Parts: sequence; structure tokens; C-alpha cells
Amino acid sequence: MRLTPTERDRLLIFSAAELARARRARGLRLNVPEATALIADTVCEAARDGRRLGEAVAAAQDVLGPDDVLPGVADVVTEVHVEAVFEDGSRLAVVPEPIGRGGLGADAPGALRPGPADEDPAPALTLTVRNTAAVPVSVTSHFHFFESNPRLDFDRAAAYGMRLCVPAGSSVRFDPGAEAEVGLVPIGGGRIAIGFAGLVDGPLDAPGAKEEALRRAAACGYLGTPAPAEPPKEDG
Repeated sequence: MRLTPTERDRLLIFSAAELARARRARGLRLNVPEATALIADTVCEAARDGRRLGEAVAAAQDVLGPDDVLPGVADVVTEVHVEAVFEDGSRLAVVPEPIGRGGLGADAPGALRPGPADEDPAPALTLTVRNTAAVPVSVTSHFHFFESNPRLDFDRAAAYGMRLCVPAGSSVRFDPGAEAEVGLVPIGGGRIAIGFAGLVDGPLDAPGAKEEALRRAAACGYLGTPAPAEPPKEDG
């Protein structure tokens, strides 16, 4: 039986998760590898069942609570990354705060208490996005939307410093040739964009940062940006 490296990794996660399930069934608290494997396996199995990325992440967040793991594990396992095969292809799932909801009562110390649905943040901006590529394009929740795929056509200047208004770890898929409306909210925290497509790589609100990012995007052919200005022609 020949397996690809990805298939071997999947079997390793499954085996470790089964060990974690067996030990938890015996009343044992899980250590870091066991907890991580169980969370990752939950995402992979949810994807195999046909659930979407956001649903898989939510399912993984409900698997374990602080009482299921050894002391200190919840402080170490603050985020789990796993590649899973969904119906629309292989996707990287990010499970934030994976230990904290499962098994907790509403009044337990450290419990997460979601507010009413009408308290969810409303989009600060709504944009129409058209995918001009021949393949689907997915953008994850905390990606700097301004720097998303060059073949997505939308108002890049308006999207500067913004991210999708969707739950953490989820994504929005844009089908080839289709248009969709998306809600955006400002990036929080220190408002520093490092990496992504390399159009900013620094503080978003630094003087001249937006103008320079627009110039770079236009020079690289990103749709939704003004064409780069041509240098003045010399007389004679």
C-alpha cells in the first residue's frame, strides 16, 4: 500500500486522535499532542462529511474544554492549523482558541459567552467583487483584503486596511466569472500588515503607506487600482 506524504500525515493525526479519545474515555486529561491531534482530526472529519470551512472550525472549537486537558495545555494550544480536504478542494483551516468552549457551563471560570446575534459587528463597508480568474478564489477572514488575488476586481483603495466581516478562520469563495457582495471591517490591533502579498509590509496608517501600496498594486497589475502613470515625454 503506497501512501502520499499527505495521506501518511492524515493517518498519523487520526491515530493520535483515536489515542486521545480512548484516554479521555478513561477519564484522563489530555496533553498537548493529544489535544492538538483531536482538534485537527475533528476538522478533517467535518470536511470529509461535507461541512464547510467555518462549520468545521466551529465543530473543532467545541471538542475540548479546560477540564479535558492537563493544566497549562490551554495556554500552549492557542491555535491549531491543519490542512483538510473540503468539497471545493484542500484548504488550510485555522482553529483559534481551540480549548475553552467544549464542556464548559455558562458560569464556569474562563467560559466564552457569545452575545446575541444582533451584537455581531456590522460591516463598515460593502463592496462588489468580481472574480475574473478561470478558477475559484478564496479569501480567509483576516487576510488584508486590499492585497487579495490580483484577478479579483473591486475598489482596492476603499478596501485598504480592511478584512472580511466573517468569523475568524472562515473564508469567502468567489467563483470564476461571478460577482458577490462582501462586508468588510477595519483590521484591528496594531494595524500592521506583514506578509500577505507584500504590498504594505508595515503599519497600515503610516504616512504615505496607502499611496505607496496603491502604486505597487497598480504596477503589479492588480485589478481595481488606477493604471500607473506614464512618465512625462521629453520634448524633441
